[in-house]
Amino acid sequence: MHLLRSIVLLLSLSVLPLAAMAADAPAPDKVRALLQMLSDPEVQRWLDEQRAGIGESPAAAVAVADGEGVLAGQIDGMRAHLQAVAAAVPKVRSELADAAARVHGEMATHGVDHFFLLLAAFAALGFGVERLFWMVSGGVRRWIIASPMNTPGERLRAMFARFGFGSSWVAAFALGTVGAFLAFDWPPALRDALLRLLVAIVMVRMAMVSGHLLFAPGAERFRMLPLDTAEAWFWHRRLVLNVAWFAFIYAVIEWLIAQGVEEGVWRLVAYVLSLVQLALIMEMVWRRPGPRNEHYKSVGWLLTVAFVVLLLARVVGAFAVFWLGALVLGVYGIMRLVNAIAIHLQRTPGAPADEPVVPSVQAAAVVRAIRLVLIIAAGVVLVRNMGIDVAELMRGGSVSVLVLRGLFSVIVIALFADLVWFVFKAMIERRLAEVQATGDGDSSHAGQATRLRTVLPIVRNVSFVTLAVIAVLTALSALGVDIAPMVAGAGVVGIAVGFGAQTLVKDIVSGVFFLFDDAFRVGEYIQSGSYKGTVESFSLRSVRLRHHRGPVYTVPFGELGAVQNMSRDWVIDKLAIGITYDSDLEKARKLIKKIGQDLAADEEMGPNILEPLKMQGVEQFGDFAIQIRMKMMTRPGEQFVIRRKAYAAIKTAFDANGIKFAFPTVQVAGGTDNAVAAAAQNMLDASKAAAPV
Repeated sequence: MHLLRSIVLLLSLSVLPLAAMAADAPAPDKVRALLQMLSDPEVQRWLDEQRAGIGESPAAAVAVADGEGVLAGQIDGMRAHLQAVAAAVPKVRSELADAAARVHGEMATHGVDHFFLLLAAFAALGFGVERLFWMVSGGVRRWIIASPMNTPGERLRAMFARFGFGSSWVAAFALGTVGAFLAFDWPPALRDALLRLLVAIVMVRMAMVSGHLLFAPGAERFRMLPLDTAEAWFWHRRLVLNVAWFAFIYAVIEWLIAQGVEEGVWRLVAYVLSLVQLALIMEMVWRRPGPRNEHYKSVGWLLTVAFVVLLLARVVGAFAVFWLGALVLGVYGIMRLVNAIAIHLQRTPGAPADEPVVPSVQAAAVVRAIRLVLIIAAGVVLVRNMGIDVAELMRGGSVSVLVLRGLFSVIVIALFADLVWFVFKAMIERRLAEVQATGDGDSSHAGQATRLRTVLPIVRNVSFVTLAVIAVLTALSALGVDIAPMVAGAGVVGIAVGFGAQTLVKDIVSGVFFLFDDAFRVGEYIQSGSYKGTVESFSLRSVRLRHHRGPVYTVPFGELGAVQNMSRDWVIDKLAIGITYDSDLEKARKLIKKIGQDLAADEEMGPNILEPLKMQGVEQFGDFAIQIRMKMMTRPGEQFVIRRKAYAAIKTAFDANGIKFAFPTVQVAGGTDNAVAAAAQNMLDASKAAAPV
C-alpha cells in the first residue's frame, strides 16, 4: 500500500511535464488516454487524498520529524477545520430545513396516523417484553436480595448479579423494539430516527444500571463506593443526566449524518450542543459533595480548565491534544474509581469509610491488570486517532520508527514491572498484617510472627531493587542498547567495590547470618557491648536500636559481635528482702507463696507469669537482717511490672502479719576515748562472729 501511494504521488507530480510534452509533439493514444484520466476531477481529488495520506503516514512523519513539517501540517489542518466550520454557518438553516422537509414529506406520503401507529407499536413491543421479563424473573430478584454479603467475594458476586439483572432488563426492552422494526415496514426517515433514539435510550438506561451498581442510592448494602446516601443520589443523578445529554447529542448528530447533512453543519450543531454538556459537567464539578476547602476549589478550577481546553481543542480541530487530554483524564478517573471500589469491597461491612485496609493479592493483581490494559488501550486509541497505522509502525525500519517502537516497549515493560511489584508488595503486606494479628493474639506463634516482621521488610526492599534493575536493563535492551557490556561492567565494578568496601561487605554478610541464626527480631530487646535497646528496624548493613530512655543507636552488623537477647521465651527474676532476726520464717514463706498465687490469678498479671512467685529460703545472715531470696518466671520484659506489684503486696502482707523489715541504725554516744575504742572493738568482734566460715 505504501508503494502504491508513492507511485501515485510520482504520477501526480509528472502531470505537468507530460502535458508540456503533449503540446510539443503528437502523443500516442495510450498517453492521451492517461492524460485524459489524470485530468478528470475525480481522479485528481483521489490523487490529492493519496498525497495527503502519504503525508499522514508514519514514514512521511519520520521524514519531516527533524523540521517543522509536522507542526505546519497540524496548523494547516486546524486552519482548514475552522474554515470548514465557518463556511458552514450560513448553511445551517437551509441544511436543517432540508432534513426537516424530508421528514415532513415522508409523513405526508405515509400519513401522520401511520407514523403514530408505528411509534405506538415500537413502544408497546419494547415495554411489553420488558414487563414480561420482570414478571418471570421474580425468583432471580428474591435470590439477589437474599444473597449473603459477608466476604468480598460474596459482595462482588451479589453486586454483579444485580448489574446483570438490570442489563438483562434493558436488553429485553431492546429486543422488543428490534422486533418492532422487523415486524413492520418503516419509512426511511422514521426508521433512522428511531434507531438513533433506541441507541440513546439504551445508553441512558445502561447508565442508570451502572449508577445502581456503583452508587446504589436505594440499597446501601449493594454500594460499591464508600458514599453516604445523599452523595450516592448526587452522583447517580449527575451520571444519568450527563449520559442522557450525550446520548441526545449522539442521536441528533447520527440522524443528521444519515439525512445527508453537510459535515461542517453537523459539526457546528455538535459544538453548540457540547456547550450544554460542558455546563452540566461544570455544575457537577462545582456542586460535588465534600468540604469546601482550598483543595476542593483547586480541584474544581483544575477540572474546569481541563474540560474547557478539551472543548476548545475539539472545536479548533486540535484532535491530537483533544484525544491525549481526554484519554489521560479518562484513565486517571477510571483508575481512581477502581482503587476506591477495590478498597471498599475489602472493608468490613458497616465499617467506617476511613478504616485502613490491607489490599489482598487478588485485589492488587486485578487493579494493576486493569491499569495495564487501560493504559495500553489508551495508547492504541491515541495512535489510531492521530492517523498512525499501528501495523505499519510495527513493520517500519527507520530510526524514528525504531525509537517509537522502543518507547512503546519501554512503557509496556514498566507497566508489567509495576504489576509484578504491586502484586508482590501486596503479598508481603498481607502476610505482615496476618502475622501481626497472629502474633498479638496467639503466644505460640509470637516467635514466628516477629521473625517474619523482621525478614519480610528486607525481602521487600531487596525485591524492589532487583525488579527495578531487571526492568531498566530490559527497557534499555528494548531501545536497542547492548546491555552485555553493562552487565559485564557491573560485575567488574561489583568486584572492585567488594575489595574497596570490605567493611560494608562484612556488615551485609554479618546481617545475613544474624537473620539466618534468628539472633534477634523486630521488637526484641538486645544488648551487645555498650549498645542495648529494642530492635526497631533493619537495613542491609545495620540495625536500629531504641534505648529504653529514648536514644536511638544505628549499629552496623559487623560491630555487634555477641548478642544478648533479653526477649526470648522466658525470664527468671530474683528478688531479695531483709527481715529482722526475730521474724517467723515459715510465716513469711506462706505469705510470699500466697502473694505469688494471687498475682498468677490476676487478670492483668496472670497471663505473663509462667511460674508464680515463691520463696527459695534464707540467703544469708547479715549484720542487721536475715536475707531471704525469692524468684518467679515471667514472659520477657514483663518482670519489671510484676516485680513492683510483688514488692507492694509483700510490704502490705508483712505489715499486717507482724513481720518487720530490717534496716541499719546508727547510734552516736559520748564518752572517753577508751569507751569509744571499746565499743568499736565490740562491733568488730560481732561482725566477725556473724560472718560465714
